[in-house]
Amino acid sequence: MANWAIGVDLGGTKIEIASVERSGEMLNRIRMPTDVDGGPTAIEKQIQEGIEELCKKNNGDPVGVGVGIAAQIESEQGVILNAPNLHWKDVPFQENLKTLTKLPVTITNDVRAAAWGEWLHGSGQGAKEMICMFVGTGIGGGIVCNGQMLGGCSNTAGEVGHMPIRHPGLPCSCGSSGCLESIAGGWAIGKRAQNAIRSDRSAGMQMLKLADGQLDHISAKTVSQAYELKDPLAKYLIQETAEALIDGCTALVNAFNPCRFILGGGVIEGLPIFVDLIEEGVKKKALPAATSKLSFSKAATGNDAGVLGAAALAMNNQ
Repeated sequence: MANWAIGVDLGGTKIEIASVERSGEMLNRIRMPTDVDGGPTAIEKQIQEGIEELCKKNNGDPVGVGVGIAAQIESEQGVILNAPNLHWKDVPFQENLKTLTKLPVTITNDVRAAAWGEWLHGSGQGAKEMICMFVGTGIGGGIVCNGQMLGGCSNTAGEVGHMPIRHPGLPCSCGSSGCLESIAGGWAIGKRAQNAIRSDRSAGMQMLKLADGQLDHISAKTVSQAYELKDPLAKYLIQETAEALIDGCTALVNAFNPCRFILGGGVIEGLPIFVDLIEEGVKKKALPAATSKLSFSKAATGNDAGVLGAAALAMNNQ
């Protein structure tokens, strides 16, 4: 039997496909733009061709294929119930890929795949009780209890960005309000900055300068850059974001009592100080017994977490 698998990170703008050994070593990789306009059939064909290319490079077939996708997924048959970035609903994606590739295929949520990657090959190695939260455009995560990744009753465990918290935020992308993501997700940080500058343009001069005067170009990255320049408005927005993340992480720590809490994603990468701010805040607010063995760390696998985790899941399922 082969000792490698293929991991696929399927996003709304790009598809990344990699051949990965059981040890986590990446053998080869392919990246291509996602043909969203072509619909499921076009994207399935893209993935099939990428897999065939990697099989040729590796002189054989993998033990299986794992795919991480930003979607809600029916776990038994791998049907994509809803993938907003791809405009998919009720697509039998797993079965379609099995038919095309003639290989075992496992489908999972993209952030849970990234949590798998971090758990097995990154900062989570050896942890039997772990929470991994990725703070990017949105917020999601993976929860490991007693050495098992939680899937949940209907396969939606880890949607930590949609925990309701008391901070007033924007209307959330999920249609609800009061979600952690609606104040601390990358899209929300940028939108909150834009709204603040509309109310007081003079307070946002530094951020406007960084965005070439284009208010609607101000993003979480702009806020992070302004924070590094000690901009008062950016400092306020980052502190507000940190407080929301502290409350969300505190709730998770009290509920699941992890030994390790890993933070990753574009917002954390852009401003690593969040890790220290969150750790300090959680250890002040959470139950003392829940934090007695708790450590925080930054994700170690970066942009490779998704393909690493998807490949690991494929191997785990064989």
